[in-house]
Amino acid sequence: MGPNIKGRYEPAPSAEGNTKRQGVEVGSHRSRRWVRRRRSLKVISLSCLACLAFIAFAQWKQILPPTRKPLPLLSSNQLQEDLRTCSELRKKPQDPRGIGRERNARHVQGHKPTLIRNATIWVGEPEPGTSPEEARAGKGYSWVRGDIFSQNGLIQRVESHISPDSVPEDTLIWDAGGRQLTSGIIDMHSHTGVSPLPDLAGTDDTNELSSDTTPYVRSIDGFDPLDPQIQVIKSGGVTTSLVLPGSGNNIGGEAFVFKHAVGDRDGRPEISARDMLADPDRNWRYIKMACGENPKRVYGRIGRGPFSRLGESWEFRHAFEQAADLVRRQDDWCRRADTLGLESMDEYLPRDLAWETLGAVLRGQVHVNTHCYTVPDLEAFVDHTNEFKFPVRAFHHAHQTFLVPEILKRAWGDRPPASALFADNMFYKAEAHVASEHAGKILWDHGLTPVYVSDNPVLNAQHVVFEAAKAYRYGLPYHAALASVTTAPADLLGLGQRLGKVKPGYDADLVVWDSDPLSVGATPLQVWIDGYAQFEDPVELDNKPVTNPITPDERLGESAEETEQVFQDVIFTGVTKILLRSSTIERRRTTNVVVTGGEIICIGTCTSRIEAAPSHRIIHLKNGYLVKAFTAFGATIGLNAIDYERDTDNGFNPKEFSRAIDGLTLDNKKLHAAHKYGITKAISAPRFMSALSHYGTSVGFVTDAQHALEKDAVWLEDVAVHYTVTLGAKSDAQPSISGVFSTLRKSLLKAAASVSSRGEEKEEEETAEPYSEQAYLRKVVKGELPLVLTAHSADVIAAALRLKDDVEKALVRKASDSSSSSSSSPARMRLVILGGAESHLVASELAAAEVGVVLAPFQSFATSWDQRRALTGAPLTNGTAIDALLDAGVVTAIGLEEDWLVRDLGLLAGIALKNSGGRLDEMTALDLVSRNIYTMLGIEEPKTVRFVVFEGSPLEIDGRVRAVSGRGQVSVYMRQ
Repeated sequence: MGPNIKGRYEPAPSAEGNTKRQGVEVGSHRSRRWVRRRRSLKVISLSCLACLAFIAFAQWKQILPPTRKPLPLLSSNQLQEDLRTCSELRKKPQDPRGIGRERNARHVQGHKPTLIRNATIWVGEPEPGTSPEEARAGKGYSWVRGDIFSQNGLIQRVESHISPDSVPEDTLIWDAGGRQLTSGIIDMHSHTGVSPLPDLAGTDDTNELSSDTTPYVRSIDGFDPLDPQIQVIKSGGVTTSLVLPGSGNNIGGEAFVFKHAVGDRDGRPEISARDMLADPDRNWRYIKMACGENPKRVYGRIGRGPFSRLGESWEFRHAFEQAADLVRRQDDWCRRADTLGLESMDEYLPRDLAWETLGAVLRGQVHVNTHCYTVPDLEAFVDHTNEFKFPVRAFHHAHQTFLVPEILKRAWGDRPPASALFADNMFYKAEAHVASEHAGKILWDHGLTPVYVSDNPVLNAQHVVFEAAKAYRYGLPYHAALASVTTAPADLLGLGQRLGKVKPGYDADLVVWDSDPLSVGATPLQVWIDGYAQFEDPVELDNKPVTNPITPDERLGESAEETEQVFQDVIFTGVTKILLRSSTIERRRTTNVVVTGGEIICIGTCTSRIEAAPSHRIIHLKNGYLVKAFTAFGATIGLNAIDYERDTDNGFNPKEFSRAIDGLTLDNKKLHAAHKYGITKAISAPRFMSALSHYGTSVGFVTDAQHALEKDAVWLEDVAVHYTVTLGAKSDAQPSISGVFSTLRKSLLKAAASVSSRGEEKEEEETAEPYSEQAYLRKVVKGELPLVLTAHSADVIAAALRLKDDVEKALVRKASDSSSSSSSSPARMRLVILGGAESHLVASELAAAEVGVVLAPFQSFATSWDQRRALTGAPLTNGTAIDALLDAGVVTAIGLEEDWLVRDLGLLAGIALKNSGGRLDEMTALDLVSRNIYTMLGIEEPKTVRFVVFEGSPLEIDGRVRAVSGRGQVSVYMRQ
């Protein structure tokens, strides 16, 4: 048999022929086709039955309820708590209202009502009916005479007269005697409590530096209510502060608003940070962030970041994205819980403590305060606000915001960020180098809000109102300057309906001042927090009569637009006071001053001189003052352009005795500012280990020279020999203060031994190494150069006086042992103390030893352990160091502990005058920043009279520099 042509194998027929299977003829072609057909029908039938069965099953499944997957065992209590949290997450905080409250939530039962009578009141808002445009221009604001009644921690009544018969019998009555009254000062940037003073490693909790991004830490957890600085701050009228974490991190953590009342003596029930919260209900939360140099410096190392501003922006965006993811997951859970019910939830509400605070930021529940200086920092952060849709309340430090108001207006939200500023603290790092003292005025003119802050302890928050006063000096309108530390920060904190104004319904946080709060030397007479007087027996300064408030001087606003023009020949008219100590110039009331070739040639009517000088530029003044130019002592101007930029600084030198003249670098922004504000001469010494520490010889130079070889640029190459015996003097090489004194004593006694009874050196020592340390110490013991010791502690100053006595006794013994017939007595070693925070404790000893003191800082506030006994002034202490020194007869001057103070030297002398209790007059106050420095150093002033022309008193806040003399010329500041 062969194969079938179709390729199918067929079996051969059986012997029987037609074999049958199951009644079918299988052998034929027909039977085979039938078998195939039958099989196909069977398959089709089965398939149809299966389909019908599936359809029936599907219908049945739809009719019956679904079979549920077993849920995990979740706590119903926790789910209910999560649902309540959903409600909290959706809340949009509102500024808490003040009006309508029966009592302040901080009111302590038993506090008596208070009636303050006869006050001159700054309400903090314009009179009713004033339009917003008029209010911004200052219209409608005024000081009003009246009384204030407070009860239950609230201001209840503000009226022109409140009869004592109309208030409860137990009301405490306080007569303001016509003095100015404002709401409590609000400092919107402080580290008090987390950076307690005096500064010690064991108590500093300013920064959590374990990570660049730490939104989860909180300032309240490190806040020390026993920080002594709290009472000092309050003595300056500051009742409320926003206490922020530091700026070492891009995201530093949560901040809290505290009032400065602590424990029983301040009328509080306990010593507790929580008890100090300004808003116990915590309607708003606050967070601190920081851009720029600080986080880069802390974290910027290869392999660790952020290393650059590029990296910082990534850190911000990455953090916000993590928070945004948490917000999305939480919102999804809350929607499911609302829709399906808690019984349908198979997980708890997503939570992540690390990102919870930033999540609240994105939900608009947290006020963001960001440390940002520079244009790129500001622009990048504004971009972040728009990418992640959150507002920023204020940029802090914010030195360059005045350059880019339109960038600020691009920030996300319904209001542009405010700028929390210093008035003139700049130059300390590159970010602060591009800055302007007129920033507040410029921002205000662009419709933005400036506020002034302390960054305590960077500045002493006790004097934060002085920052506002200087802002007024630099052109910010008077009402805006007062608002910058009262109503504006209250509003920015979301507490503007409770704090910052003197009107019914507001917290009874009040300050009565001894003079206009924006005047030089203004000091509180009493402070109330929540209606409770904070000082049981406050010190009131003598000889400060009641004065009227400042009449705002709109011409101060012109100073931002003034330019410098240089003339050799000038005539000043309208000069009303001459304050020069010179035998060749008569001191009397006059009208005209004629300057030719940069020198004063006539004071008086000067008719013939004026007629003979037709080409002189005439400058008309209103209430002009002609005063002696100022001298800066103690700072590093001339040796430094930007404090913390190594390449712009002469540097620290703890090992090698050096001369400042060799490190002079002139013609920089610091020196230009110094000259513009009346400092024409400076004395600077090389730095030792830190700021306000010195080692080497100081140099005397002028501030308007371009380099040290210009004619008369250096008026004395070696002014004094400087050493430092503050805590900063301790180093690995010399780890103790006693060791510093031991080394210095040995060196001085060695120098004394090398000097003969006539004060002459041995011949070989006269010629060997004339610029060595030992050579200069020989000049010290011979009385040719003064020794200046930077010191604060009264105990260290006492050791310095013993050192002086030891050296002088050695010189006396050497003279008595000498066979010389000379009858001249050995010279006394001239000693000067620079710093002097605790010098008041040894004032009589300093006077007996004829040792002068240069106070730097002028108003110490115990920043370090060796300054802890400093006098902070009224209302806490009866006077400050300068008062005790003047009473003892110590020659005293005002120095500069930091270079940015070059603009403030005249105002510091003004504070000394105003609060001196009659110890000083205008002339002797100006001597504190000029003549007294030379007297105590025992050196002659340069013979050329350098002068400054002011419009208004140089000792008052509205005094305005109009001209400063230089070498043969006069710089005049005027509008184009």
